[in-house]
Amino acid sequence: MSDALTELEAGVRADLAMIAHPHAAWLEPKIGPDGKPALDVLVVGAGQSGIAIGFGLMRSRVSNILLLDKAEEGKEGPWLTYARMPTLRSPKDYTGPDLDIPSLTYQSWHEARFGKESWQTLNLILREHWAEYLLWLRRAIDLPVRNGCELLEIAPAAEGLLAARVQRADTVEMLYARKIVLATGQEGMGDWMIPEPLRDLPAGSVATVAESIDFENLRGKRVAVIGAGASAFDNAATALEAGAAEVHLLCRRRKIQVIQPYRWLTFRGFLRHLSDLDDAWRWRFMRKILEMREGFPQPTYDRCARHANFTLHEGAPLEAARQTVAGVELETPRGSIIADFVICGTGIDMNFTGRGELSRFAGNIATWADRYQPPEDERNARLGRFPYLADDYAFTERVPGETSWISDIHLFAIASTMSFGPSGSSINAMTTAVPKLVSGLTRGLFRADIARHWASLSAYDVPQATVTRPARKMGESA
Repeated sequence: MSDALTELEAGVRADLAMIAHPHAAWLEPKIGPDGKPALDVLVVGAGQSGIAIGFGLMRSRVSNILLLDKAEEGKEGPWLTYARMPTLRSPKDYTGPDLDIPSLTYQSWHEARFGKESWQTLNLILREHWAEYLLWLRRAIDLPVRNGCELLEIAPAAEGLLAARVQRADTVEMLYARKIVLATGQEGMGDWMIPEPLRDLPAGSVATVAESIDFENLRGKRVAVIGAGASAFDNAATALEAGAAEVHLLCRRRKIQVIQPYRWLTFRGFLRHLSDLDDAWRWRFMRKILEMREGFPQPTYDRCARHANFTLHEGAPLEAARQTVAGVELETPRGSIIADFVICGTGIDMNFTGRGELSRFAGNIATWADRYQPPEDERNARLGRFPYLADDYAFTERVPGETSWISDIHLFAIASTMSFGPSGSSINAMTTAVPKLVSGLTRGLFRADIARHWASLSAYDVPQATVTRPARKMGESA
């Protein structure tokens, strides 16, 4: 480690010590069915959201926590796996998992790692550097993380606890916790969509943007990308750079979306208070934003446009697909395209029952369609499938009383978007969203222990001073 990073970490410890008030511990661990102290909070996911949540909890003196991630250390999140853009798309000065501690910002780490001049000349953050920063951050704040652990199932347990069945290598164990946070990123409540016409194609001819794709194997091949969002363009560009013979990008809209609504909404009022609005306003805002979809910056488009063998097809939704001797034939209103390989950048759909870890209660998770019926001209069946969350990011029941224990399971992922805006997957929302979640978690822990806190106050008899002179009675002289 460089001297500058060592000095920075010393500064981090000093900063956190200065703002540690109040120091008092306020939680007592419950004993689980295994006879061991249960966790106060189990966080599933150790990417940027999980790190920020763990940090927020520790600052609130909730230290009996554990973060789990099924990826190996350093590979959490998309940055070194299926993210295929050279840089982050967020401006370099957006803060996030640092939770407004200057010495923990990416800028502080970058300057310590590469020098202040490098920061001044930096345009956008390399995704490899962001992954390295996140790993440094979790170590600098000493978060307890277990990698290579996959959550298999959540179930209720005795004493109001939750039981998390977890697999690590060939071992399955049960962890008990008072609360569980699912900080599982993009696919936490569903899966990446493959359009219906493509589902019967031969295995190996179709993949989603989140899958491992052997782009070198696409050299000299014809590639079609379905979708026109940033990830779709990233994959088209990666195929072109790997030497694909031709790449066709199919956009269902008449014109590609170049406006980025997430830039508009990055202000404190919206990020902090969208969730305080009534359902009609929340639905109206998030439907507008999510139907626009995320735009892409100029460099993302230029990566594709600089290749003569790249073709953008606007107003070309996929209508049918079939395997032919010539390849996969894709039919659109603008004509047919023949491809050897198809990549789907068509987003994620909510599918609770498809998630094994949710199997005990998936059928009773309330959705927006269960709670709110928008006007006819504002309806959207896909958005109606998003979970309808409580004000502390907890699941709510479709049928009250059937699975009351799910109020201790909190969702901080892309699926929380309809209830809270871009909170569970966006860097730009973390400094407002994570404190809101942490406040909800600590509120629940405090309320659950209210009888103990009352008994503690009732028994509190620690004097702050010693009276050395007896009080004078009225009328007595000195």
